[in-house]
Amino acid sequence: MSSLKNLFKIAVLPGDGIGREVMPACLEVIDAAVKVAGAPPMSFETHQAGAQFYAESGEALPASALEACRKADAILFGAMGWPDIRFPDGTEIIPQLDLRMEFGLFAGVRPIRWFPGLPKVLSDPRAEGIDFVLIREQTEGLFYARGRGEIRDDQEAYDTMQITRAGTERVTEFAFQLAAQRKRRGRPGVVTCVDKANVFSSMAFFRKVFDEVAEKHPDVQKDYAYVDALALNMVKKPWALDVLVTENMFGDILSDLAAGLIGGMGMAASADIGEHYGLFQPAHGTAPDIAGKGVANPSAMILSGAMMLDWLAVKHCEPKLADAARLIEAAVEHTLSTTTAVPMEYGGSANCEDMTRSVIGALGAVRKEVA
Repeated sequence: MSSLKNLFKIAVLPGDGIGREVMPACLEVIDAAVKVAGAPPMSFETHQAGAQFYAESGEALPASALEACRKADAILFGAMGWPDIRFPDGTEIIPQLDLRMEFGLFAGVRPIRWFPGLPKVLSDPRAEGIDFVLIREQTEGLFYARGRGEIRDDQEAYDTMQITRAGTERVTEFAFQLAAQRKRRGRPGVVTCVDKANVFSSMAFFRKVFDEVAEKHPDVQKDYAYVDALALNMVKKPWALDVLVTENMFGDILSDLAAGLIGGMGMAASADIGEHYGLFQPAHGTAPDIAGKGVANPSAMILSGAMMLDWLAVKHCEPKLADAARLIEAAVEHTLSTTTAVPMEYGGSANCEDMTRSVIGALGAVRKEVA
């Protein structure tokens, strides 16, 4: 069945720092890929939000931008935050957390895959087979305490972790469905519950609900790992991992460690998925040290755009969008593996513009491979 939509409206929030540089690169690549694939085009509508906009206007996430996100088919997000720009209480300006809560974006999806041409961080040759996905619950956990923390008499501080049945069920169900999809493509089909159930009642409850959901998926294997042991094994043998599901704070920490295994945050794409909305962003920050120099690696942003196309393809029964996503992934891999362009962060000389032109130029070369 094919989609009846002939145009997809995308809300674009470039944000701050290098977000403003990698976003145009992503939009160019998406436009080129959907044309090559013969997929419906994208209509991009850009809105200002973030720390630098807050400094100018007093608003971090304007109501107009929020409403545009609500009406869009998907949200493309760059990076937000700036060290010297903060709210009066000293906290950082991070509208991405507000968007997660506003739209119920409960599943933080972090695919971790090594591409030929990337640095070999681990010496073991099996590290070339790194291909796993970290699923982070994003609406509760320890992040529930944001704005609710308590400091008593300047002597004690408390932040409360929240784990609910509903929240754990939906993120675990998401993980099992993803593992089943990956199994059909030749991956192991294993979901690992990452927790600290040996210490915290909340984590023991998380594991209990995980087990209940696992019973509904007999064709997918379940496994368990304490978060500290998983951190060790993620470095020791990451090629053995498939799908991991974990609490908000644990996922926040582990996802950066995972990105380090494939060369760094420049390759770390991500998606924030809810029941009805999807937001897609690189996992890196605004990088104030290189912002404005045009040297940022846009690969993570570009690959996040490919994740958006995949999500839209499923949601709207439009397989040509999935074809466009495969083209983008293959073009990024071709660019890196042939060293047509090597990002500066990996010792090369390619800046943001060079990487963009090289990926777009590779779309034609990889078309037969993807078809």
